[in-house]
Amino acid sequence: MKKYLGYAVRYGLPVVLTVLLVVYMFKKVNFSEMWDLIKHGVDYWWILLAMGISVFSHIFRAARWRLQLNALGIYPPFMALCCSIFGCYALNLVFPRLGEVWRCTYIASSQKAGFSSVLGSMIGDRLADTLMVLLLLLLCMVVAAPALEAFLTKYPVGRDLVALLYQWWFWVAAVGGIALCWLLFYIFRNTGVVKKIKEMAFNMWQGFSVVVTMKGRWQFLAYTLCIWGCYYFQLYVAFYAFDFTRELCTASGNFGGLIPCLVAFVLSSISMAIPSNGGLGPWNLAIMFGLAIYGVSDAQGTAFSMLQWSGQTVMLIILGIYTMGYISLSRKNKEVKN
Repeated sequence: MKKYLGYAVRYGLPVVLTVLLVVYMFKKVNFSEMWDLIKHGVDYWWILLAMGISVFSHIFRAARWRLQLNALGIYPPFMALCCSIFGCYALNLVFPRLGEVWRCTYIASSQKAGFSSVLGSMIGDRLADTLMVLLLLLLCMVVAAPALEAFLTKYPVGRDLVALLYQWWFWVAAVGGIALCWLLFYIFRNTGVVKKIKEMAFNMWQGFSVVVTMKGRWQFLAYTLCIWGCYYFQLYVAFYAFDFTRELCTASGNFGGLIPCLVAFVLSSISMAIPSNGGLGPWNLAIMFGLAIYGVSDAQGTAFSMLQWSGQTVMLIILGIYTMGYISLSRKNKEVKN
């Protein structure tokens, strides 16, 4: 029963969240207006360009992961690493977060390496991304402060959130919560759950510490900038697909649309922490929220987010099919050699 409950939470909860958020999103918009925008108001060449840029982000991620694995004494072929990334994101469309486990299992089994070491490197990979999102958030809060402040103070929820940060009891509760968690970990330090969490934390540290000590750490930083540069510019070029987002690129004070795109990009990156199928729902709502800051309507924001998400999803499906073919062909070649 416990096993099935775990499966339900792991795979059922993301599906439920996806459905609820998509229903909420479409309740906020005029569906016919949104569909009319997608049919008649789009330059699809920009969407195709965004799809192409996304492929390079996966290739750069594979190159970055190779540095970590090589530092651990694991030397998989570069194409196998690329396919592990392609397959990871394709699988996440159906089973959120399962893709990360699959890519570690695939590389560990094909290279006869320890799964925990490969998993640690993947966790380090994700921690680097988390740090990048935090840095981008700080940048966004600096360069887009006037627009964010105007939007937040316009709505009651925004005003309440800002006011909350100035309440002394909020910070007391936050510090008290952290202290309580530490106390519980200390009291129950010998239980199986706490030991498992400690083991996971050790793997995370091991995978991340490799980045600091390994050869090629500056390459790691360069690949990280390339990955996130691709993420950002695949969204930016999509701005030129619609008239209403293209106008943001020509409006004064937006630096060619770079700042509005940064706001939408940072919010959408944060939304990916919510488990859902391929980001559907949280990602779209985050994009809508970011565009709304600059006066884009809900129908327009939904049309933009759904088309951009669909383009990226189609590309992931294509890459997933390619990965299946690569793995199948690799296995046949091994069988012939044996």
